[in-house]
This record gives sequence, structure tokens and C-alpha cells, in this order.
Amino acid sequence: MESVTNTHGTDGIRALFDRQLAVGLTHGAQLVVYDGTERVLDLAGGTTGPDGDETTPETKHLIWSCTKPLAGTCLHQLAEDGQVAYDDPVVDHWPSFARGDDRKESVTVRHVLSHQTGMPTSELDGDPSQWGDWEGIVETMETQSLDDEPGTTAAYHTMSYGWLVGELVRRISGQPIDEYAAENVFEPLGLDQTSIGVRDGNPEAVADVAGFDVFDRCADPEEGLADLTPSAAAQLGNSPGVLQAVVPAANGISTARDLGKFVAAMANGGALDGTRLLEPETVDAATGLQIETDDDGTLSRPMRYAMGYWRGGAVSDLFGTLSSPETFGHVGLGSIVAWADPTADLAFAYVCNGVREESYEHAARVNQLADAVYQVYG
Repeated sequence: MESVTNTHGTDGIRALFDRQLAVGLTHGAQLVVYDGTERVLDLAGGTTGPDGDETTPETKHLIWSCTKPLAGTCLHQLAEDGQVAYDDPVVDHWPSFARGDDRKESVTVRHVLSHQTGMPTSELDGDPSQWGDWEGIVETMETQSLDDEPGTTAAYHTMSYGWLVGELVRRISGQPIDEYAAENVFEPLGLDQTSIGVRDGNPEAVADVAGFDVFDRCADPEEGLADLTPSAAAQLGNSPGVLQAVVPAANGISTARDLGKFVAAMANGGALDGTRLLEPETVDAATGLQIETDDDGTLSRPMRYAMGYWRGGAVSDLFGTLSSPETFGHVGLGSIVAWADPTADLAFAYVCNGVREESYEHAARVNQLADAVYQVYG
């Protein structure tokens, strides 16, 4: 276990981190905090599974929906380069997307990035056997009808966000999104443990996902990835086929070190350690509030969306009870949280391999950690 600096109060955060492992909230975890451009906390502990090896800062984990900001950055770079504009209709770059459907012709890139296309789910969401067939995914996105008029509702796009962003990146840049992200996002910033899906043919190197079924569930699970029980999520997350597919909304592989560095770069105007991913104006556009709702059409709770990010200020944002409405980041299925609060000059990344009920158990543990960080560094 490693801490970059021993700032006064750090021992309390370390004690809470260790306590969560000791009482069995997860098998292994990592926590990284940046204060401005300085990494001030770097913790790792526990094991990679029930009978696994020691979790180190280099242990790779499935980060679920924390993949979404990474994928979105690819589109933001292309927008910054002038190859696409946020209010371009998707059909301008992907003509067969609409296939004669007038409503789909009005879906914009902004709608895609902010969960407002009107097609938040697809028949592929519950069929992981199809996630490795990119051409089949594209066909499904093209033939699917909208549930709502574009831009009229906010409904979390659990999987379709990634399919749409990924194909737009491919159409505009000429590269599959996993290759584009590696070349233009991960490698330049030195995110050496990060990829969209397992790209080295070694899924065994990723920490096992453990599903901790709840003792007091707040809501009954429904169909769809966002409502999987912890045990079902673990089975899905440990599947070699799922791990090795390209799922730009949900199967990123990373560490807290890499995620923390990424959100710290975004919090510092798109650059860190001499490497610039985006210009400050683009970061402002990406993280600016686009839409908020008291009842998200997928998650059934208050949500505030930027473009590729969740915004703070919602009752269930999981960014800590002390976070500001200016906070932006993302949450991965009951396991992962990464955020930056520009008002406090803080960036936070928590990664673990134990899926808990998101609306209660996971929220409690990550909010505890976030509030402890604010009390020391905020």
C-alpha cells in the first residue's frame, strides 16, 4: 500500500479504506486523490478475488461505465479538431443511421453524449453474446426506432451510448474506437494500464469481479445491465468474451492511478504533466450541464448530465455529500467512481472488484471515502 504524501489527516483516510476491506465490503480496492496537479494519495489493498493475489496499484480492473468519459473524450478531440460539431446530426457522419426514419435524422452528437437520443436501450443490452460483433451492433443501431423525440427526455444510455459514440469515432476518424483511444488518449497521457476491453489477449490479468448480494435491497432488480444483481454482474464481468469485446460504454480496463490521472487532467483544463488531451474550452463544453431530470427514464432517479459525464448536485450522484454542483465524473456499476470537483481543486478515483447494491451499499462506502477526502484536502 502506497501514499505519495503523508499530509495531515491522510492516516484517517487510510484507516477508513482499510476498514472497508477488513469488514468485507470488497476483496480488493484502489484509491487515488489529486490535489490540483499533485497526486497526494495512492492506496491499494486486499486481493484480486476471494482466493486471489495481492491487489497492487498496478492491478487492472473492469471499470464498467467509467469507460464512458474515456470514450467520449475521443469525440471531444474530433470536435476540437473541427471534424465534427456537437450539434451536427448523426446522419451527417453516419448516413445509414436513420434509414429513412425522420425522427432519427434529428438526433445530434450532443444528444448522443448527453443521453438524449430517445433510444436509451437496445435488444443488444441483455445479450452479451452479441457484443463482440461490431458490424451487428451497427446494424442494430441503424434499424432501431426511437422511444422518444430526440432532445426531449433524459434517459441513461447504459450500452447504446458506447455503440453510438464508437461508431461515430470510427466514421469520422477512420479508426475503431479502441485503437483511436489507445493512440490519442491513453498513450499520450501515460495511462499504461488502460484500454477499452482487454487488448492483450490476457483477461486473466484483470481482477475477478465479486458480486455481493444485498441483505436489504432498496428496489427489486429489473431487466437491463443497470439493474443486474451483484452476482449476475460478477458473472458478466468475469466472462472472457465480454472482457475481450469492444464495449465503449462498459468494458474499460484500468486502475485508480490511471483514472485519477485522467480526471485530474480534465480538472486542470485538459492537461497534466505536460500532456494536453483537450483545450480548456473543450473541457468546459464537455463538462457543462446539458440536461437535468427529477426522474431519469432509465435509472428512475434525479440525474444531471454533461457530455460524457455525470454532473454533481443530484441527490444520488455518488460524488460525496460535500461535493459541489460543479463536480463532474462518472460511476461504474456498483464498483467504481471517478470525479473532479473544480471548486475544491480535487480529483478522486476509487476502483474495486466488489459489486454492491448501487443505490445504498455502494453509495454509502464511496460517499464515506469522498467525504473523508474533502475533510482533509477540500
